[in-house]
Amino acid sequence: MAALGWLTPRRRSATARSVLAGEASAEAARKSTQEEQHKAPEEEGAEPQFPVHGDALAAAFFDLDNTVMQGAALFHFGRGLYKRKFFETRDLVRFAWQQAWFRMAGIEDPEHMQDARDSALSIVKGHRVAELQSIGEEIYDEYMAERIWPGTRALAQAHLDAGQKVWLVTAAPVEIAQVIARRLGLTGALGTVAESVDGVYTGRLVGEPLHGPAKAEAVRALAAAEGLDLSRCAAYSDSHNDIPMLSLVGHPYAINPDSKLRKHAASLDWRLRDYRTGRKAAKVGIPAAAGVGAVAGGTAAAIALHRRRR
Repeated sequence: MAALGWLTPRRRSATARSVLAGEASAEAARKSTQEEQHKAPEEEGAEPQFPVHGDALAAAFFDLDNTVMQGAALFHFGRGLYKRKFFETRDLVRFAWQQAWFRMAGIEDPEHMQDARDSALSIVKGHRVAELQSIGEEIYDEYMAERIWPGTRALAQAHLDAGQKVWLVTAAPVEIAQVIARRLGLTGALGTVAESVDGVYTGRLVGEPLHGPAKAEAVRALAAAEGLDLSRCAAYSDSHNDIPMLSLVGHPYAINPDSKLRKHAASLDWRLRDYRTGRKAAKVGIPAAAGVGAVAGGTAAAIALHRRRR
């Protein structure tokens, strides 16, 4: 895939795969929105001080898992795929072991993570992109719609009402991310891009999962292509893994932050919003591993829940 040449000079290092993943995600996001441009609703009443109404050089970027939606999108996506018999029990055992290793080890070993990603990608290999998009619509209705945080949704709507574009930025597959963005009335989504040929998945990624530094590269690429001024843009996330993305913009927000992000945000006087209460604030959702290996955790939990209900 040829480089898009959108990236502006960086103040930090990024791997070639992160850059490739970011560019691929930005390209997929722009293609998705070229056919149908989002029309922001008219704002009524007094204009808020932020976001600035009518600022065409500003936009907002929202992380998905535990920021816009309770839990991990890949968790719910995995439940839907298992329900539709996309993989068998022996595959589930292998995926679950790999996911458990990540959580127990607490480190990201490149070789082990690559094995897990290859295994997870084998789930969709040979399936048509259109099929996954259609299933994504069903999975959203089944598992995701009722898990949207109203508070974060209101923040996104404030940007829309100000005439600004709003993008999801997530490690989840871009097809699923685009479904969620469309259902929420957002502009579009940046997500992990799986390679496809003639509309059929090959079982490989373009670059790497849109996680950590790759998210920042995707935002940087999209901003350059859209002619945005990042110093006037906003970004929202719950995870310290997204500090590179949050650091790109002039208006970073920590939403339902983990402990590391909360500490970092406090040290830099970033704005903070927490829509959780009590113990739920500490343990909300299921942690999402880097990349598509998180499908395993979702499917394992789904099976356990199904068995208890029987």
